[in-house]
Amino acid sequence: MQEATYTYQGAAKILDISESKLRYWAQVGFVGPSERRAGKPVYSFQDLVSVKAAKELTDRGFKAGEIRKAIDGVRSTLPHLDRPLDRMRVAFDGTKLVVVDAGSAYEATGQKVFDFGLGELANRVSSGGERRPVAVTDSGPAHAAMAKMRSSYDWFVEGTRIETAGGADADGRAEQCYKEAIALDPGLAAARTNLGSVAYRRGDIPAAREAFAAALALDPDQPEARFNLANLELEAGDPELAVAEFRRVLQTAPDFADAHYNLAVALERLGGRSQARAHLERYLALDTAATDWADEARSLIARLDA
Repeated sequence: MQEATYTYQGAAKILDISESKLRYWAQVGFVGPSERRAGKPVYSFQDLVSVKAAKELTDRGFKAGEIRKAIDGVRSTLPHLDRPLDRMRVAFDGTKLVVVDAGSAYEATGQKVFDFGLGELANRVSSGGERRPVAVTDSGPAHAAMAKMRSSYDWFVEGTRIETAGGADADGRAEQCYKEAIALDPGLAAARTNLGSVAYRRGDIPAAREAFAAALALDPDQPEARFNLANLELEAGDPELAVAEFRRVLQTAPDFADAHYNLAVALERLGGRSQARAHLERYLALDTAATDWADEARSLIARLDA
């Protein structure tokens, strides 16, 4: 029986991590899919374990280089454990990675190391030696020193953290982080996509368009950049081009809920009522939260049925 594999989108849902971050991690060789199906990169179960480890350790503030060294070999040597990922934990003391599952623990070599005392291990890992990311300074000698110390990955993650946290001039500070990341590695498509989003919020549509197009030139399958570019076409009054771009998004990311919604809006403008309704229904099936957008989708369906 062929082992189950997972697309970028499937892995993002399982691990509760953004698809753009998964693509970025794969692009820079940090951690990513090791197999291919029908010519597309896909994640094995062992790949998901590695990504889960990377996510937990980055959340704790460890550097990409430390994590990469710790998880090296996990994909090929970890036993095939038939357990849901949400029952697995990762413990790390700064040098050694341990994957904890159902009362047992495995080193990166795959060798079982003990069958008990996991509560003590969890307490030790969660209470001691935890490091936090260093805040970015905006200018001056400290900023210059940080630029030398940080990797492109570190700058990218700091930018996303700033965007999420918000606050005074969050977009400006995040933009600087993404520029630092691109300066260190010009091929970071995800950083260019995020730069485009910052430019869009600032009202600089030409810069946003340029950034999204640059991201797609580097990673044609990245759904976020193409989705954003399609939105620009829709706002510019070209629903036909927008429909084409939204359809391309859904070819690579069929469960991209917002792409279904916006495609429905574009189709409705072109008179494609039945197709628009189908995509709105799909949007509601994917986005089950009680949100204003869900209410808007139901209202649009009602207008289409009238």
